[in-house]
Amino acid sequence: MTPDTMGLTFLAFCLPFLGALVAPALTRVLGHNAAWPLALIPLAIFFHFLGFNVEVARGEVVTGGYAWVPAYNVSFSWLIDGLSLAFLLLISGIGTLIVLYSGGYLKGHRHQGRFFSFILMFMGSMLGLVASDSFLMLFIFWELTSITSFLLIGFDHAREASRRAALQALIVTGGGGLFLLAGLLLIWNVTDVTQLSLLMSFGAEVRASPFYLSILFLILGGAFTKSAQFPFHFWLPNAMEAPTPVSAYLHSATMVKAGVYLLMRLNPVMGDTAAWETILPAFGGLTLLVGAVLAIRQTDLKLMLAYTTVASLGLLVMLTGFGSEHAVAAAALYLVAHSLFKGALFMVAGLVDHETGTRDITKLGGLRRAMPVTFLAAVLAALSMGGLPPFFGFLAKEEVYAALAGGNIRAIAYTAAAIIGNGLMFAIAFAVALKPFLGPPVETPKHAHEGPVLLWIGPMLLAVKGLVIGLFSATTHVLLTSPLASAIAGKPETITISAMPHFGVAFVLSLATIAVGVLVFLSLDKVRTAVDGLVEDIGWGPDKGFDQAMRGLVRLSSAVSRLTQPGLMEIYMTATFIVIALALLVPPFVYGEWPRLPVWPANMPFHELAVMVLAVVGIGAVLAAENRLTAIVALGIQGFCVAVLFLLFGAPDLAFTQFMIETLSVVILALVMTRLKLTPRDHRPLREKIPDAVIAIACGLGFSLYLLKVTQGRFDTALTDFFNLYSKTIAHGANVVNVIIVDFRGTDTLGEIAVVMVTGLAILSIIRVRAGRKV
Repeated sequence: MTPDTMGLTFLAFCLPFLGALVAPALTRVLGHNAAWPLALIPLAIFFHFLGFNVEVARGEVVTGGYAWVPAYNVSFSWLIDGLSLAFLLLISGIGTLIVLYSGGYLKGHRHQGRFFSFILMFMGSMLGLVASDSFLMLFIFWELTSITSFLLIGFDHAREASRRAALQALIVTGGGGLFLLAGLLLIWNVTDVTQLSLLMSFGAEVRASPFYLSILFLILGGAFTKSAQFPFHFWLPNAMEAPTPVSAYLHSATMVKAGVYLLMRLNPVMGDTAAWETILPAFGGLTLLVGAVLAIRQTDLKLMLAYTTVASLGLLVMLTGFGSEHAVAAAALYLVAHSLFKGALFMVAGLVDHETGTRDITKLGGLRRAMPVTFLAAVLAALSMGGLPPFFGFLAKEEVYAALAGGNIRAIAYTAAAIIGNGLMFAIAFAVALKPFLGPPVETPKHAHEGPVLLWIGPMLLAVKGLVIGLFSATTHVLLTSPLASAIAGKPETITISAMPHFGVAFVLSLATIAVGVLVFLSLDKVRTAVDGLVEDIGWGPDKGFDQAMRGLVRLSSAVSRLTQPGLMEIYMTATFIVIALALLVPPFVYGEWPRLPVWPANMPFHELAVMVLAVVGIGAVLAAENRLTAIVALGIQGFCVAVLFLLFGAPDLAFTQFMIETLSVVILALVMTRLKLTPRDHRPLREKIPDAVIAIACGLGFSLYLLKVTQGRFDTALTDFFNLYSKTIAHGANVVNVIIVDFRGTDTLGEIAVVMVTGLAILSIIRVRAGRKV
C-alpha cells in the first residue's frame, strides 16, 4: 500500500466521524435536504474501498496502518481481505441509502441533525470494527458500536420503552464486549501476536492450547450477545423502538452482524474442532427456530422482520460452524443476500408506517394503488427473501441446502431446522410484501400516498440489486462472494452456483421450503393465534428474565452497599486494616516465604539501644495516655526516634524531613482534636478493644516481616547508580536526594503537595463545621 493510498484509507475511516461533527450545523442550514451532501460521505467511502476489489479478488490481502504504542506492538492498523471488504462495501453502500432515507423519514424532526450525527458515528464504528487488524482497535470499535447503537435506539429518549430498549442493548452487548476482551487477551497470551493478519498462521497453536475452550467460550460470549443468539436474542426485537432508519441499518449491514463477522474472521483459527462444530450449529439452529416461530406471532411489520433477522443470524452462525464442504459458501451468499432484502423490507415497513400512520399488518390493506413504487420494492425484496429464482436469495438458499443435506442424523436434524425456519421466513416475507398492499383498501390513520424519493430510492435500489447480482452471479462470485468465502475458510474457495435451478436434493428441499411457506402464509392468522397461545402458556422468557436480573442486581447492590457502606468510619478502617493484615501475612504462609529472623546484635552501641528503648517507652505512653490528645502527642515520640535513627545512619536529609513531618503531624492533629473536643479516652469495654488490638498487632507484624524479607534480598543498585551518575550531569544538583525529589520525581512531589493541601482544606472544613461539637 502506497503512502497516498494509506492516507486516503485512514481518511476514509475518519470521514464518518468528521461528518458527525458538521451534521447538526448542516441540518440547521439545509433542513432534511442535508441528507444529500451527508450521503456523499458513505458514497465516497464505498468507491474508495471498491478500488481494492480487483486486488482482493486476486487473493491478495491489503494491510496498512500506523504505529500507536510500538513497545507493546499496538497500532491503528487495518486488514482488507474478502471478508472485511464485503462488510465495508455493505456498510458504506447501504449506509448511503440509509442517510438519504433518514432525510425523508425524519423530515421536520427537531433533532434530525443529532440523528445524522449519531448514524454517521455508528457507521464509522462499524467500518473500524470490520477492518481492524489490531486486537485493541477491534475491541475499541466493538464497544463503540454498542455505545452509538445505545444513542440511536434511545433516540426518542422521552419514551420509557426507548430508554429501556437502549439500556438493554447496551448492557447485553457491552457485557459481551468484556468477554471478547478477555478472549483476545488469552489469544495474545497463547500466540504472542496482537494482529488478526498474523493470527491466521497460528490456528494450530490456538486449537492445541489448553486454553482453547476458555478462549472459545469467551469469544462466543462476545459474538452471541452481539448477534442476538439464543438466549441473548431478546434485545434485538426490543431495539425496534429506534426510528426505522436505525432498524434497517442495524439489521441489514451493521451491529447485529458484528458477532457473525467475528466468528467468520476466527473460523480459520478456531474452527475445525469438535467444540466449534457442535456449539455453533446447535445455538445457531435453535436461534433460527426461535426467531422464525416468534416472527409468526407478531403483527407489527418491524417486529415481524426483526424476529426473522434473529432467525437469519442463527442460520449464519449455524453455517459458519457446520464444517461441511458448502457451508462456508452458503454463509457468504446468505450474508450478502440477507443484507439486501432485509434492508429493503425494513425501509418498506418504515415507509408504510410513515405514509399511513400504522405498522399493524391487521390494519393495513389495498395500498398497491396508493403506493405502487413501495409495493414493487416490497415484492422484489420478498422474492429474494423467499429464495425464488433468479434472485440472489435463491442462490443462497440452494447453497444452504447443499451444505446441510446428508444421510446422518446430524445433517437431517439441521436440514429440518433450516426447512422450518426458511419456510416461516418465506411466509413472513410475503406477508410483509403482500398483505398491506393487496385486498380492499383499509382506512388508515393518515391518508395513504407514495412517499418522497428520499424514502423509496433506498428500498428500490436494494431490491433491484438483489435481482441484478443474481442474474450476473458469475461476476458477483468473482468480485465478491468467492473472496468472501475464501477469507472465511482460510483457503481459496470458488463459488460457481448460478441463478438457474439445479435439479437435485437442494432443489427438492427448496420446494419443500416453499410449500411450508405457502401453507403458513395462507393460514397466517390461525398459525399466529396458535403460536401466541403457546408463548403465553410458556410465560417466562429471556426478556422477562433480563428485567428480573436487573431488579435482582439493584437489590443486591443495595444490600452490599448497606453492608459495606454503613456510614461508620470505624467499620471502614477496621475492614481496611484487616485486608492489609491478610495481604501481608497470608502469602508468606501459603508460599513459605517467611523471612529469616535476625539475631539481636551482641555489640549494639549504647546510643542506638537508648533510641530503641525510648521508642518502646513512647509506645507505652500512647497506650497509657488518659485522653486522646495526650496519646497523639506521645505518638510523636515514635517519629522522632525514627528521625534520630536516620541521623545516626548518615541520612540527615531524611532525618530533617522526618522531624518536620512529625512536628507538623502532631501540631495539626492536636489542633483538630482540641477544636473537636475529642478529649475522652477510649471508653469501649475490653471485648471491643481486643479485636482492634489483634488487628493492629497483625498489621505491625506483617509490615515487620515484609521489611525483613525485603532487606534480606539482594540489593539492586541500578537506580542508585543511575541517580549517582546523572544527578549532577542532567539535573545539575550535587544533593542526590533533593534532585530525586525536585527533578526526577517532580510530578510525584507535586502530587504529594496537592494531597497535603487537600488534607489541610478538609481539616479546615471539619474544624469550621463541627467546632464545639463532641464526637
